[in-house]
Formats: sequence, structure tokens, C-alpha cells
Amino acid sequence: MLNRVVLIGRLTRDPELRFTQSGIAVCTFTLAVDRNFKSANGERETDFIDIVVWRQQGENCANYLSKGKLAAVDGQLRVRSYETQDGQKRKAYEVVADNVRFLSPKEGGPAPSGAAYGASTASEPSPFGAGDMVGDDDLPF
Repeated sequence: MLNRVVLIGRLTRDPELRFTQSGIAVCTFTLAVDRNFKSANGERETDFIDIVVWRQQGENCANYLSKGKLAAVDGQLRVRSYETQDGQKRKAYEVVADNVRFLSPKEGGPAPSGAAYGASTASEPSPFGAGDMVGDDDLPF
């Protein structure tokens, strides 16, 4: 079976970093991802996808990403079921990231590279390449 999600989008808010009771870092944020087509009224639609990043990579996301930054996420779709305080059953859909790449240049400097900027915790290679960064000069248009 295959459960793989690859997204590129902009953060809708600053990442939120929390720690579990056992001290494991978990970072959450939402990516705004444009669809490849326009709606009937000619506007491009956007999906808002919740992202969860664990451990050191989550701490890196909290330290280096912020609202409006462009990021690539490679992960798995997860569905959580929960019950609201008034007893209603709900489901939450989120992408648990195996790899996050920071695609926006660092404020006031060139695009960073290295472990602090987009380190992978996945055991398989990333589809984005090892440390590859996308800049305006790399685009063919």
C-alpha cells in the first residue's frame, strides 16, 4: 500500500511548537496550496492543509519558518477521529511530514542550506533532492 503526499505551499500562520509530556517536540502549521486549475469563475482555488512535524525537524520548522514562507512537505496523510466536548464525533485530516524543505530565502541573505534548513528524518530519499533549493533564477519562465 502507498500513502505519500507531496505539497508545496505558503504557511498561513507562524508554526506552533509544543512538547509532549515525554518531551518530544511537535510542530504544527497550515500550508495554503494552490490547485492546478481555475474554477468556473476564473479564479484559482486554494486548499488549506494541516501539517504536523515531529522531533528535531519540528523544532527547525518552528525556528526557521513563518507566515508567508514557501515550503515543500513530503509525508503521509493521516486521519484522526475525536469527540467534541458536546459529544459529536469528528475527523481531522493532516499530513505528518517525513521531510520539510524551506524554499523561501532567509531574511536578508541568500537561501540557506544544510541540516538546520530542511533536514530530513525520513529513511528514504526525498523527491526534492539532497539540499536542493529553488530560487527565482532556477525557474524557466
